[in-house]
Amino acid sequence: MKIGFIGAGNMGRAIIDGWLKTKTVAPADFYIHSAHQASYEPYAQANGLHAVASNLAVAEAADVVVLAVKPNIALHVLKSVQTALTAGKWVITMVSGIDLADYADAVGDLPILRIMPNVNVAIGAGMTALIGNAALTADQYAAGQKLFDAIGETSEVAEKDFSTFSALAGSSPAYVYFFIDAMARAGVKHGLDKATATKIAAQAALGSAKMVLASDKVPFELIDQVSSPGGTTVAGLLAMEEAGFMTSVVKGIDATIAKELGDA
Repeated sequence: MKIGFIGAGNMGRAIIDGWLKTKTVAPADFYIHSAHQASYEPYAQANGLHAVASNLAVAEAADVVVLAVKPNIALHVLKSVQTALTAGKWVITMVSGIDLADYADAVGDLPILRIMPNVNVAIGAGMTALIGNAALTADQYAAGQKLFDAIGETSEVAEKDFSTFSALAGSSPAYVYFFIDAMARAGVKHGLDKATATKIAAQAALGSAKMVLASDKVPFELIDQVSSPGGTTVAGLLAMEEAGFMTSVVKGIDATIAKELGDA
């Protein structure tokens, strides 16, 4: 399967990097073009990808075209390559804020898989939402799901819930990084060097996430398992909650969703 990328920014490269690392797609099967020639051509050369001269060339060469551009130009770009999207070809779009109905209004019954990935796809640990339009066949949907299952986990999500998914999975890596950094800074406060404190905090976060996924218990039950009566963990949890920990997390998610919906 030949895959073309129109746009090669951070998220597009994260997906490509993930597929390369997992050997899901061979380097020679990638065709990419971006408005920033000085950026995408060296990236393509370093990874053995085809850097082509135009968006139309991407659509002509590829079986699947990944639309990875800014929302304000996405529909225009897709219209400009529509003539090359002949029978059997289909589109994966990661563009936020544009619904499948918007694509239908712009380009008709083109088979489209809408996705919402997060940056962790680069290391094969991503979380990606999927939804296809009526023109996308079952085989095409399955092929798209297989591609993203290779670099993490996938979930079919109703389009109305994409903004919530974006907050919980797309933006949240930054929040988790923030939490890890805060933990590490507390370690530095108490005498550890930053690198050691960061490694300890990151490994604890990683293991805790794996425990949640592996357990049949909800997170609060796991909290109870760690919290001895009158112990240090309870003291720490109460201090965090007194400072508004849970409320601040919920407010952060609320703000992210509001921004995604254009309400902020």
